[in-house]
Amino acid sequence: MAAERGAPAEALVGQVVLPGDLLLLPAHYDEDAEGERLRLSAGTAPQGRLLCGPGLRRSGAGLLVTKCGLLRHRPAGGGAFWVDSQQKRYVPVKGDHVIGIVTAKAGDVFRLDVGGSEPASLSYLAFEGATKRNRPNVQVGDLIYGQFVVANKDMEPEMVCIDSSGKSSGMGIIGQDGFLFKVSLGLIRKLLAPKCEIIQELSQLYPFELVLGMNGRIWVKAKTVQQTLIIVNILEACEYMTAQQRKQALAKLSGN
Repeated sequence: MAAERGAPAEALVGQVVLPGDLLLLPAHYDEDAEGERLRLSAGTAPQGRLLCGPGLRRSGAGLLVTKCGLLRHRPAGGGAFWVDSQQKRYVPVKGDHVIGIVTAKAGDVFRLDVGGSEPASLSYLAFEGATKRNRPNVQVGDLIYGQFVVANKDMEPEMVCIDSSGKSSGMGIIGQDGFLFKVSLGLIRKLLAPKCEIIQELSQLYPFELVLGMNGRIWVKAKTVQQTLIIVNILEACEYMTAQQRKQALAKLSGN
């Protein structure tokens, strides 16, 4: 059986996995073919639903690896497994917040380059307070920070700049100034982690504005062009620096 050739997922956390590897889930993640099994035994708390993240997909009672990288696990909630890889090509995922570049206007829809295999669409009504009379001032070349509401292999990706309550929540047109650059998707996930040490250390160096897109794009703006470029160089180098090397570089810049 395929399950017998697999390895326990929890035993491989933090190790390199390759495409085609089969990961066996712990007993409390067992599911039947129709979905999550409801347990009625007394004294057993119901488990949350397991999340299958990037680089993995369901295969029977286990997980099949589709990307090369380090296996990660988050036990909180129902638990989550994913593969942390150095991939640079972005595949749109529903719910991801990304930075897009307006490439064209097509009637009531804007076309945005999000770094995927095809452009995403953005309606002019997908902005806070936008109406047929009050249209947003969006020009070709503008940077848009938005969220995917439609993203699958059979349909064109669709973005919005409002949340479920109709508020912008920080999304919309990004300012004209600043610097846009691209990094690997692994570094983006590291920077978006709660209490990221890199962001905390940089905030003590210079005051700056930062927008992170799950598609690997970062927009930075500081008080001066020199400070902006310093922050950009540090963020790009963080992918290959240890924590000690990063602290030494920041100490030199701060004059300590």
